[in-house]
Amino acid sequence: MSSHSAVGTQVLTHKWVIPRLSLMMFLEFFVWGAWYVTLGVVMGKYGLSAVIGDAYSTGPIASILSPFVLGMLVDRFFASQKVLGILHLVGAALLWWLPGMFESGQSGLLWVVFAYMLCYMPTIALSNNVAFHSLANSEKGFPIVRAFGTIGWIVAGLIVGMSGLSDSTGIFTMAAVASVVLGIYSFTLPNTPAPDRGKPLSMRDLVCADAFALLKQKHFMVFIICATLISIPLAAYYAYAAPFISALGFENVSGVMAFGQMSELLFMLLIPFFFRRLGIKMMLLIGMLAWFARYAMFALSIAEETRWMIYIGIILHGVCYDFFFVIGFIYTDKVAGDKVKGQAQSLLVLFTYGLGMLIGSQISGAVFNRSVTAQGAEALVQWQHFWWMPAIAAVVIAAIFFFTFHYKEGADNGR
Repeated sequence: MSSHSAVGTQVLTHKWVIPRLSLMMFLEFFVWGAWYVTLGVVMGKYGLSAVIGDAYSTGPIASILSPFVLGMLVDRFFASQKVLGILHLVGAALLWWLPGMFESGQSGLLWVVFAYMLCYMPTIALSNNVAFHSLANSEKGFPIVRAFGTIGWIVAGLIVGMSGLSDSTGIFTMAAVASVVLGIYSFTLPNTPAPDRGKPLSMRDLVCADAFALLKQKHFMVFIICATLISIPLAAYYAYAAPFISALGFENVSGVMAFGQMSELLFMLLIPFFFRRLGIKMMLLIGMLAWFARYAMFALSIAEETRWMIYIGIILHGVCYDFFFVIGFIYTDKVAGDKVKGQAQSLLVLFTYGLGMLIGSQISGAVFNRSVTAQGAEALVQWQHFWWMPAIAAVVIAAIFFFTFHYKEGADNGR
């Protein structure tokens, strides 16, 4: 009887694992998407436009620090789902605090945003850990689970836009409530024990030394350099696309921005189709060129008769992100040996979301503060000049990549 019950429980757990993980991923990106997209709009409303670049630098800095601060400890001491829950509950408290800081004009607001990002950024890897550990077939199951993350971001954007919260501190309250829900829910997720429990902390693992050895391969060195460089103009999109759309006169800023995530979801599903026909280099190149096209569309959309171009620029986000970042992770997985796959992926995140986005946030912030100084219609021409800068940077980096990246798919590639 007990044996039959155990079998039934096992079948039930397996049957419900994808829905449970999908809900986790939905909430994970709902929390982020609820406030991150229109943070710049809110800051502009409260007279903080000059530090938008600094605010968007907190995420990249957290991406650099989190693997060192938390990664090794989770691998050796704590179950991933428990740490996921604790970080989201602490993060909820910080998000709940932010509206009051905006309203009262308290100093230290950027430090609270930074503290929150230190809590949030590790949860992306933790949610992935829980998913990969729980899925019987990660190659088939994970894309489904991860797609619900994109859906969560879209739903958050649509709710913010339709409820008129795009320029309101209410975005932080909404994100805080969702973070509490996810924090509590995380403790019900499948147990994901520390994989290296009992092993000593290794400085070699901490600094990704084995992954850095992959840079001896010229094609991987070129890829890492170009991935870092292309992440610099990418930062301008995350920090200033929403304020730009607001400056164009759109009221439902978050809803308009959600088209980018809808596109991301569509092209994610189309990756297998394009991958077989185009291959790694061509898809990476198309992703880079799409960034040029996106910023060019932004620059050309300032006139009333060309305002429709803003939608094309946003929809191109799916090609920009999926063709470069998703394919970049697949390429890195192919190049790295089994022992250093995790380190190699961490290395790529460190250089792109970390170093590249940090430099990009600072550069775009400095350029914005110098170039977009007018108000109203007069500012639109200044916005045009602003967007041509990352557009030119993206096309130059794409050209460098095209002429210097030489990778033969299916070859040994130094493994």
